[in-house]
Amino acid sequence: MASPSETWLTDPFLARLHSAVRSAGPLRSISVDLTNVCNLRCTGCYYFAEGMDAAAPSDDLDEMDTFIARERDRGTNFVTVVGGEPSLALEPLKKLHEAFRINVATNGQIPIPRDGFEGLPIGVSVWGNRETDRQLRGGGKIDVFERALANYSGDERAFWYYTVAPGHANEVEGVVDRCVANGNRVLFNFYSDVESRGGDLDYRQGFDTVREAIDRMILRYPESILMTSLLAEVVSTGRLFGAQWGHATCTSVTADHPVNEDRVRNGKPFNRHFKAYNADLRSTRRCCTGVDRDCDSCFDTWEHFSWVMLNLRSHLGSKSDFTSWLTTMYLFYFINGLVDAEEGAMLLPEIHRRTMGERSKDRCQTNLTCS
Repeated sequence: MASPSETWLTDPFLARLHSAVRSAGPLRSISVDLTNVCNLRCTGCYYFAEGMDAAAPSDDLDEMDTFIARERDRGTNFVTVVGGEPSLALEPLKKLHEAFRINVATNGQIPIPRDGFEGLPIGVSVWGNRETDRQLRGGGKIDVFERALANYSGDERAFWYYTVAPGHANEVEGVVDRCVANGNRVLFNFYSDVESRGGDLDYRQGFDTVREAIDRMILRYPESILMTSLLAEVVSTGRLFGAQWGHATCTSVTADHPVNEDRVRNGKPFNRHFKAYNADLRSTRRCCTGVDRDCDSCFDTWEHFSWVMLNLRSHLGSKSDFTSWLTTMYLFYFINGLVDAEEGAMLLPEIHRRTMGERSKDRCQTNLTCS
């Protein structure tokens, strides 16, 4: 007798997504800080708030060669580059790009060259409109968003990693309009307020209005939004079926780090290969975005992607749930250049059509015009 997932894969669209992901193969991933310095000091940046810059990188590029060889021997095939500002460490970044499939997050102030970095998925950070980015990230002086727009205009490698605070939902439409007009797609993230500034930055007020704005953007730009309505709900609420997000359920923990001993023994799925490396390329931390912080403040989309992807079993209750899992898998592979880019662009609207519930559509169309 065929399993439920095999039955659902008789749907040609789902079979197409599944085949693309299977052809790309499984990921054995790590995260790496390339540097412990940055050319900005963004309000509420987890990296500096958590003291992750304490581990300094070596000036010897041979250290990177040694690290690459060690990780290859361990079976690593995918690297997320985080940490300080990677555009300040282009030589080690190039070595990683040549050795692994990688993605990189940047503040966009220094463009990563095309030469030598062809096909590199680049997540360019934005936290709001011109004034919000100037205040939260540019110290009230630097037009962070404007510079990044200019540096990545029409760059097919780049997508915007748009972190929205609860009180800034009204900015989503204008920011996304500009990003799409710039020739780039958009993936959403949710502001954590690790410095407890409160007010319009306070995550405890919830992200309902932000999700409504995201739904409107999905309906307006289904070919350009890299997050489904369902995934936005998982990330921003920390709920996945009966599970609650936290250290006990996070799947992106350094498996052999002492602080994670109880976590890896509690029976919840986790990425057994994953390690979050500090900039010295030797020491590791609890997870890629935390040292001591309360996991209740973590709305990191990258980590929640993993949470969904490693919980296939929870998504086998219905075709709708399985579709949610499979489209999340496919989006992660598409964002990171692991499946055919032209096909992915063509499939995005149908992914959104299948994963935006009728309630989301009705709510969006009732509250505001979406076109």
